[in-house]
Amino acid sequence: MQIQDLPYPDPGVPDARSGPRFLWWLGRNQLGGQVKSLAWGLLHFVAVSALPFCVGLSVQAVVDRSGTRLALTGGLLALCAFCIALGDTFLHRTAVTNWITAAARVQQLLARKAAVLGSALTRRVAAGEVVAVSTGDVEKIGWFVEAVSRFTAAALTVVVVCVALLLYQPALGVVVAVGLPVVALAVLPLLPRATRRADFQREKAGRATELASDTVAGLRVLRGIGGEDLFLDRYRRASQEVRHAAVRSARMWSLIAAVQVLLPGVLMIVVVWYGVHLAQRGRISIGELVTVYSSVMVLSYPLQHFHEIAMAYSFSRPSAKRAARVLSLERATDAEGVRGADLPSGDLYDPATGLLAPAGRLTAVVCGDPDAAGLLAERLGGHPADQDTSVLLGGVPLDELPLDTARTAVLVQDKDPVLLSGSLRELLDVPASGNVSAQDALAAAQCEDVLEALAQASLDAEDPMDTRITERGRSLSGGQRQRLALARSLITDPEVLVLDEPTSAVDSHTEARIAQGVRGLREGRTTVVFTSSPLLLDHADRVVLVYEGQVVAVGVHRELVHDEPRYRAVVTRETEDEAVLSGVLKELEEIEETA
Repeated sequence: MQIQDLPYPDPGVPDARSGPRFLWWLGRNQLGGQVKSLAWGLLHFVAVSALPFCVGLSVQAVVDRSGTRLALTGGLLALCAFCIALGDTFLHRTAVTNWITAAARVQQLLARKAAVLGSALTRRVAAGEVVAVSTGDVEKIGWFVEAVSRFTAAALTVVVVCVALLLYQPALGVVVAVGLPVVALAVLPLLPRATRRADFQREKAGRATELASDTVAGLRVLRGIGGEDLFLDRYRRASQEVRHAAVRSARMWSLIAAVQVLLPGVLMIVVVWYGVHLAQRGRISIGELVTVYSSVMVLSYPLQHFHEIAMAYSFSRPSAKRAARVLSLERATDAEGVRGADLPSGDLYDPATGLLAPAGRLTAVVCGDPDAAGLLAERLGGHPADQDTSVLLGGVPLDELPLDTARTAVLVQDKDPVLLSGSLRELLDVPASGNVSAQDALAAAQCEDVLEALAQASLDAEDPMDTRITERGRSLSGGQRQRLALARSLITDPEVLVLDEPTSAVDSHTEARIAQGVRGLREGRTTVVFTSSPLLLDHADRVVLVYEGQVVAVGVHRELVHDEPRYRAVVTRETEDEAVLSGVLKELEEIEETA
């Protein structure tokens, strides 16, 4: 896999049972890149480790006054330099490729999971954790995946050099062969504590990210109630906890780094002392002493990768654990895709609540609890929060349809729709039937004043459709964002459109015109609107009251307001005392009519 081949046609099905299993799965899926990196790493490290042998041969050639051997070793040095440069260049290239492709695979998997779960994702995992996984965690996971091949090449190089020294100079070779494993493995007792501190730091950082994400999302509300200082203090304390945890983790890693500097130095002193002793007794030559000494000194380079792989694993393990936790989430139902991809049509029916939305009609749903309304809207779109009976469209369970078919048939716009950054033209460029134009959708959603405001705000764009919209539409008011999102939903022209409080942020005059526009544009299409606005309810063909999870009344707005106290309490915001008074007056009217 090359970088230019990204994104993957199919990122695969991950092993999300645990963090280490997920890392192992990623490594196996990049076996070709790992082998390339290993090969170039071996060439580079072996060439670097061969330099001391060339230097030792050169010194011995000078001592023996052999010009032929000196010229030969000069050629070997030139060959080693070429191999070092070649190996280092392509090792870096393959390592970066492995890093980027592993991170890209994780990001594709997370994006696919988010698309499958929809809004249910942030109900089961904190939004801040999703952000942390999709940004910083993917880099740490990619770091470990690419570091494995370099570490393997370094470890094999150490083994090769030890064997070569044993054959070249057995007396000193034994010292090096025994000392190097001690140097490499001496930090193992420190790794568990370093890993725990790194995990603790990641946990604190994740909590701080979640707090920051929640604070930014609710900043407007916090300012309205004067709570920004309170949340600022909370974030300040959380960031200080992250700083203290990072300092404690850094202390441990600095200790490990110090040990890996100290022990090779001690080994070098032992080799030099013992080598000089052997040279004085005539058991080794000066060239052999220089070779062994230089080998020990050069081996500190591949030994650094032992420290790096330990750090990469310690940092990537909690990241992989978080990613695996997100990727292991499944839809509440598991019968998806057992039917064909034919688009169903007909009445929309929810067996759990008894809600029926007849085909081709505008149905308004009134719920006393806004959260219950949101959950019911998601159920109608085939996104139930829990395992339950599937919603039926034309008698066909949505959960048995392929996911893309179900979402084409039923589109749900929640009460807080997101506007992506880009031009207005790009915002409205969505998969659609082609039967509804952008102009018609914008007119039905009463976006004329929004277009005028965008045209006045932009000096570069001649057409309002080319005006840039900032991230999440923050430059627009709540009502403007709501109307643009409604226009985007209307353009798609789905078989069933479910709208959750689509006009909660607009004034009553605009709301009345939106009700007329939506009714006219959706003529002959099934539309379900969750609302308690009398202006919308009065334009509905059918109004359904859902109370405590069950349909308790069905009719038209004017009848239900007059006959159903529970409906009247929600729609008119009637208090209990007012309801009692209204009931008494109604009874008096009936008595008068009877008399």
